[in-house]
Amino acid sequence: MERSSWYKNMKSIWKRFHFTQILLLLGCLFALIILIFIYPFSSKADISAIETGLSQPTIIYDKNGDEASKISANKNEGVYIDDIPEHMKNAVIAIEDHRFYEHNGVDYKGIGRALVRNIKAGQIVEGGSTITQQLTKNALLTSEKTYERKIEEIFLSREIERKYSKNEILQMYLNQIYFGEGAYGIKRAAQKYYAKDVEELTLSESALLAGLIKAPSSINPYQDEEKALQRKDVVLNQMKKHGFITEEELEKAKAEELVFNDGGGDPLKGKYPYYVDAVLEEAMDTYDLNLDDLLTKGYHIYTELDPAMQAMVEKTYTNDSLFPESTGERQVQSGAIFIEPTSGGIQALSGGRGEHTLLGHNRAIHRVGQPGSTMKPIVPYAVAVEEGWNITDELKDEKMDFGDYSPNNYSGTYKGKVPMYEAVKDSLNLPAVWLYNEIGIEKGTKMAESFGIPEEAINPNLGLALGGTNVGVSPQNMAEAYSVFANDGVRVKSHTITKIDDQEGNTIAEWDGNKEEVISKESADKITSMLLGVVDYGTGKAAKIQGREVAGKTGSTQLPIEGTNGTKDQWFVGYTPQLVGAVWVGYDQSDENHYLTTTSSEGTAPLFKEMMSNALTDKEVQSFNVQKVDGLIQQQQQQEQRKEREERIQSEIQRFGDWFQQGRDRIDEWFR
Repeated sequence: MERSSWYKNMKSIWKRFHFTQILLLLGCLFALIILIFIYPFSSKADISAIETGLSQPTIIYDKNGDEASKISANKNEGVYIDDIPEHMKNAVIAIEDHRFYEHNGVDYKGIGRALVRNIKAGQIVEGGSTITQQLTKNALLTSEKTYERKIEEIFLSREIERKYSKNEILQMYLNQIYFGEGAYGIKRAAQKYYAKDVEELTLSESALLAGLIKAPSSINPYQDEEKALQRKDVVLNQMKKHGFITEEELEKAKAEELVFNDGGGDPLKGKYPYYVDAVLEEAMDTYDLNLDDLLTKGYHIYTELDPAMQAMVEKTYTNDSLFPESTGERQVQSGAIFIEPTSGGIQALSGGRGEHTLLGHNRAIHRVGQPGSTMKPIVPYAVAVEEGWNITDELKDEKMDFGDYSPNNYSGTYKGKVPMYEAVKDSLNLPAVWLYNEIGIEKGTKMAESFGIPEEAINPNLGLALGGTNVGVSPQNMAEAYSVFANDGVRVKSHTITKIDDQEGNTIAEWDGNKEEVISKESADKITSMLLGVVDYGTGKAAKIQGREVAGKTGSTQLPIEGTNGTKDQWFVGYTPQLVGAVWVGYDQSDENHYLTTTSSEGTAPLFKEMMSNALTDKEVQSFNVQKVDGLIQQQQQQEQRKEREERIQSEIQRFGDWFQQGRDRIDEWFR
């Protein structure tokens, strides 16, 4: 009776003070606060970030059309929903969000259930998150467990459900969720645990992967196989409970013996990094593609890459014994490139030694230093032979000044006059500058430009004959220039890319085969004749490959620090009928503590030989079919030997005459 009276009194008080309306008002006020402070954030939030799971890697193909490398912006690689088995999708839905197809991104029943559990526990122990909410949290929010973040998650999840279909949401979720052991996304997970493609996953394998999502670090089979298998059975039971599989399928899947096999990451991802960098830069600079698209849009880029040659070059660059020792704490750096002269195709390159940085300093294609004497075959000698000079014509080799310019021969000695081929063979400076002065600077600068030397590097003065450029050049610049000699006077622009297809297979860019005749074949042959002499008899002997014709030129630049005798840059640029290569060695930044102490004949020439000889292994031996300077050199050597003999005889005659005269003088004195 008392209890009944108490209830009546409370009911009367409740009605008198309008508690129902007050609670409704407070609820509306709370909702309004949420709308004021949270909704504007969620409505303006950029939810496009969740689409990263849809991105596809760009695939790089070699010259044979085979996949050679992959590059992407993401740690995971996307798979289309249609390529994911139904039992894989159903396993995830059954264990993570069995009402996925019924709610609009937020399962209010699940939230209520989680709220009750959290109140009982006195802390947040359950989130009640749907697949959409998990996707939201992983892509757009932090992982902190607060009610404020939960409210943000709810609004954003509803926004995602409005913009995307259920299949799109599930696709993004499966491509981004973490499965443990460094495996982000279902594609990586299938490789990590079973070494197979997603399409090949069985029901039992799928159930185990779905079970990992809850605690990927603690229940994966590589950490605790028994726990992982128990979790797999929990998933299978949930699939049976929610009608995704039959009893027969359940028992068969539980009985299946799983074999775990770590297939590792994609073996193509990150392969040939410096070459891939060159491809990306060319795609951006030549074909106006942006980097974001190149890393996410799934392009198929076909290239001139020779994978065997590239692997060889990369291996060579790990052999420290082939490079000069450092004079300071920084490592001596290097860049090399190899180009097929008739096509201009870059077949292999190395952008440096040590750790690679994506799109960092690529010393094969970026400026590294002045070219030194490797410029001489272009300026002045290509200009001269094109103007009608012969390789046997004599050039002045005397110490002389050209206004305020006073070059020296490296040896400090001078012969008075030398034939052109000998000046090239011995890399004499004075004859090159004298000849350049004779033919004219304007002709030289035009020739350098036509050979592909960058305009900003071309110095309009006599120093260009010795490689004195305004700015540094790259191995790519020099190899492309020398390809003119190997390709009968025709320059083909060097390139890595032959074609770019989009994800659907449509060709969006293609190499146009741009070529230009720079000098005549006769002139190119004359230069080749002289450069063969450099390798056979001159400063490039260390680049000689037994049984093959190699033409090339050494080059170096002096350290511009007074009182320090050292070398800043070393070069060797050379070619065979099939391949042109350029090698640079030096420091990224030279100073009084960081410089080279060897010459190009000791540093870059042997390095060039190592790579060129390996690159030509199993390739047909070919000849330039040009006049060799061997006979001329031998004739010159015979003339010099004859001259030495004559000078020696004359010296002996003079000495005998002096002795005879001294004897007569003494006899005359006696008779006086």
